[in-house]
Amino acid sequence: MSRTRIHSEVDFAKDGKQSAFLRLPHSVHRSAYGWLPMPITCIKNGKGPTVLLVSGNHGDEYEGQVTLMKLTRRLQADDVKGRVIILSAANYPAAMAGMRTSPIDQGNLNRTFPGNPDGGPTQMIAHFIETVLLPMADVAIDLHSGGSSLMYIPSALARRAKNKAQRAKTMKLMEIFGAPVSMLIDAPQGEDRTLTGGAERVGVLHMGTELGGSGTVTPGALAVAEKGTARLLDHFGVLRKPLHNEKPGKTRLVVVAGPSYYTYAPDNGLFEPYVELGDDVKAGQAAGAVHFPDTPWREPTIAHFERDGVVVCKRIPGRTERGDCLFHLGSDYIEK
Repeated sequence: MSRTRIHSEVDFAKDGKQSAFLRLPHSVHRSAYGWLPMPITCIKNGKGPTVLLVSGNHGDEYEGQVTLMKLTRRLQADDVKGRVIILSAANYPAAMAGMRTSPIDQGNLNRTFPGNPDGGPTQMIAHFIETVLLPMADVAIDLHSGGSSLMYIPSALARRAKNKAQRAKTMKLMEIFGAPVSMLIDAPQGEDRTLTGGAERVGVLHMGTELGGSGTVTPGALAVAEKGTARLLDHFGVLRKPLHNEKPGKTRLVVVAGPSYYTYAPDNGLFEPYVELGDDVKAGQAAGAVHFPDTPWREPTIAHFERDGVVVCKRIPGRTERGDCLFHLGSDYIEK
């Protein structure tokens, strides 16, 4: 076992259903020897694959959290063959505050891997996931959405592996998940500080999502999340019988291959979008205007798309600052 300071009340090797807490050390003025109770569920029944399900990596992304809380209550030991581990509030302080980042140390969990067992709360959580949970798993599913500032077309996403066989595996997972859009994303340059990067370092098959957003939960996005997660559990062979029999819908496979796929606010002000989610746009096309409430007679600054693509994500708050992401594009994937 890795040297972690987080203590698990769950015995991951024990058969049955266990719902308890990961004890995240938190020594503060009001509680010298205190700990934060991160909820975790382990459902094990004999031999079989292990599926790790994660949500709340960002605390203001709710669709995945609702999906996994409902699944936590629904799944019983008799439903499982193998092991399902559910971490529904991965960055627990952020999830409790409804924030993207931790209110304790301002940590963005999905920019903190591989973490540090001797660091702050967010670093300790990242280290525990990468060194304790991921090595137990055969596959990891990390459910994200747009959070408070963005709205996505409900989407699956995966790393665009250079190895064609590995790439085909992740594309198959996205096809089974059955979101309206599936995104293949290139690895970031330099050190990868995401859970995806942790899964790759450990050698675990991984898939993620971007399920709606705007700081709320919609029935449509939640249905995509719940049905897609259930289909994946069945595909991995960890269920004794499917949770439902609905087949996946057709997914539009796109690629996101660099900074040109993102459009940013060119100024501070009030954002007026010119396009909607799902629109196909062209390079050079006007994306939106930034107006200036303090000088309303001033002409707005216009943001433009850098490339052709389909709009998979847009900014939600009207107030914006230079450097905020306004839109995110994908371009149709062509196998080479």
